[in-house]
Amino acid sequence: MDNAVRRNYRNIKVRPIAGALGAEIHGVDLALPLPDEVITELRQAFLDHLVIFLADQELTPQQQLIFAQRLGEPMEYPLLKGLAECPQVTAVIKLEHEQVNFGGIWHSDTTYLQRPPMASILYAVEIPTYGGDTLFANQYIAYDTLSDGLKKTLEGLVGINTSTNPQSANTREHRLRDTGTELKVLVGEHPVVRTHPETGRKALYVNIGHTTHFKGWTEQESMPLLNYLFEHQVRPEFTCRFRWQRGSLALWDNRCVQHNPVNDYQGFRRVMHRVTLVGDKPC
Repeated sequence: MDNAVRRNYRNIKVRPIAGALGAEIHGVDLALPLPDEVITELRQAFLDHLVIFLADQELTPQQQLIFAQRLGEPMEYPLLKGLAECPQVTAVIKLEHEQVNFGGIWHSDTTYLQRPPMASILYAVEIPTYGGDTLFANQYIAYDTLSDGLKKTLEGLVGINTSTNPQSANTREHRLRDTGTELKVLVGEHPVVRTHPETGRKALYVNIGHTTHFKGWTEQESMPLLNYLFEHQVRPEFTCRFRWQRGSLALWDNRCVQHNPVNDYQGFRRVMHRVTLVGDKPC
């Protein structure tokens, strides 16, 4: 993070919000065509800070998608239909009467895919009067702070990730029912420690939302170690917290970041638009 703080950005202003990860970006209007040099610096800030935030944006779904296309290849979310006018943009909604929020648990997005997303881009359309913040956790630090003995134990281990893990499947129940969509059984096998393809850094790559056990181990054998890792990887000092405003946009690196949308706004409606970008097969 120290190197990121000292980096000289010429076209954007970058203000870190926490010691572990996260930065606000100023001086960019995403509704406008952006020069290549601005996109280059935004992508560098994204790699430096793992999650970046841009406030006061006014974006249609099409404009959000155009911005996403400058960063990577958008993909359709595998479990829910996208917007009719823009299928690669998914509405993430919690209604006033609902008690459970979509994805309301620590997780990395869709690690049950063989090629999980590189990144996610979330835009605030309608937010509650209060609450509804999102927490983010740095999985580089989560790995770096493990003991040498535990790092050695994790070498070569493969995590089994599933879309039907009750920990996360229950958070999608309302949206699946409303859209008449059946829960697909999807399974992804990924190294417990992955190497980031752009930075070369190692990141812990299991999550309580999708990882059920280690390959070749039973779930009962796996849980003591997994439970330790789940608790360790979201220690407060590894995290930042973002308070949304209407028009806020967050872009996070799904390869080395976990997130958790806080469910503390019962009685209010929350509507977000999400675009995910195609990633590579973790290694």
